[in-house]
Amino acid sequence: MKRTRHQKGYLYKKGNLWLLRYYDFEVLPEGTIRRIQKAHKVAEAEGEYRTKKAARGLANDFLAPLNDRRATPQSTMMLSHFVENTYLPFIQTHKRISTYHGYRNMWKGYLKPHGGVTLRDFTTVDGERILVSIADANDLTSTTLCHVKAFLSGVFRHAKRLGVIHSENPIRDVLIPKARTAADTYAYLLEEIWQMINILPEPAATIVAAAGFTGARKGELRGFLWENYDGEQIFISQSYWRGHVQQPKTKKSKAPVPVIAQLSERLDLHRALSGGPNEGLMFPSPEAKPINLDALATDVIRPALERQGLQWHGWHAFRRGLATNLHRLGVPDEIIQRILRHSNIGVTQNCYIKTVDADVVAAMRSLENAPNMHPESRRVSQMI
Repeated sequence: MKRTRHQKGYLYKKGNLWLLRYYDFEVLPEGTIRRIQKAHKVAEAEGEYRTKKAARGLANDFLAPLNDRRATPQSTMMLSHFVENTYLPFIQTHKRISTYHGYRNMWKGYLKPHGGVTLRDFTTVDGERILVSIADANDLTSTTLCHVKAFLSGVFRHAKRLGVIHSENPIRDVLIPKARTAADTYAYLLEEIWQMINILPEPAATIVAAAGFTGARKGELRGFLWENYDGEQIFISQSYWRGHVQQPKTKKSKAPVPVIAQLSERLDLHRALSGGPNEGLMFPSPEAKPINLDALATDVIRPALERQGLQWHGWHAFRRGLATNLHRLGVPDEIIQRILRHSNIGVTQNCYIKTVDADVVAAMRSLENAPNMHPESRRVSQMI
């Protein structure tokens, strides 16, 4: 597009207002750009801006981004147009299908009604107002609101990378509104996992054992292949989300998972009951597709546990459980990180290792019985 000449605009007074008539661009729904004339309120014609000369300074400041090309024609497109026609297609191409669906649902569920602001005019105030509005209209946790903020921030980072905007990311300084705290996540203890295995029929018992003793993600568990199992470890080569096969979550996620003897015995039994296959899905559905673990939990696992007075806390509780159980056994956090195939040890420590009440009591008993605690205890007894 041809560069437009420097413009001063036409500054005029209407009633008690200074208005500026100038030329700008707009992006049409089909993506084409046209030059149009607009009017902008500069200031109220009173106080320090009584004179045209004083108002002219404000007008020049307003026109500066247009004249020095900090404001691109594309930056006049609406947030909704950019998200739906540029950002979400980018996510669909470059991210996992599950990530794309999560982003798309977040946009449609919470943010799309607020998309009528141009990228260039979007400010931190707009971001804060939108988050407050979403929080007021929905019973969301602070964690979900953080995800909404992260989505918006990603939109403007992408716009900046493409050269659509040249300003700072307006979401950076947005504060998360006060919201309810997310419920604590659950980690199955080793004792609970063995209870489930002993209660459940096959193949549910073996699937629970695989989840509890490998810490595999739900999608990875669905994608276990017999040819990736050598008796000592399982190589993670794929993951399923709904009906879509995809690569493991990260490069580290492709690392092999060790198989302990107790799980190896159950897998050998499961293989024998399945006809002795050497390849293909380890846990197929009757239609030879990856098993639907949510349906298995609803139809088989949850009813069996409830009959024994036990609760079902979902598949991811096995992954957190493995981290917690290994931690209780004294395994260093760095090793737990490698077993869970996390890229960052902070994720392992902050989100997966759960402190069990019994561990807290045992820790305080250790403090109580520490040798250097006894002299003070005797002194306190003497005082009494």
